Amino acid sequence: MTRAVRITTSVQPGYASAVRRVDYVIRFVRDLDRSVAFYRDVLGLTPRIFGEGYVEFDVENLKFGLYAREKLPELIGPDSHKTGPEGEVVFVVRDVDSWSERVREAGIQVVSGPTDRPWGHRTLHVADPDGLIVEFAQEIPRTDPD
Repeated sequence: MTRAVRITTSVQPGYASAVRRVDYVIRFVRDLDRSVAFYRDVLGLTPRIFGEGYVEFDVENLKFGLYAREKLPELIGPDSHKTGPEGEVVFVVRDVDSWSERVREAGIQVVSGPTDRPWGHRTLHVADPDGLIVEFAQEIPRTDPD
């Protein structure tokens, strides 16, 4: 049984809704090199960030990235790369920890987080009723990988 959860807009005053914006669309791909070639060579997108298992493209209205499926266990837990989700939607929020409390109080299972990521986000992952991964991301300072 799916139940609706209402999250009030008072969480983040000054915004029309409780989340600030859709910031990223990230596809979880089986063959990162092949997918990068498609988006770069066929669609003409310019890669702007290369990370371990991640490539982000230069687009104007949001961030579009590809994430290697074999790296999913590091992001959202073991065995997720075998039959897990195809992608995620990322909402930038002011306070990931308050979102963690809210979703847990609403009975939503947290997939991972909150976790500080070296690319400059504190993240929380949950699954929507259809299994799509929803990430809440708070902007934090980037860290240099050793």
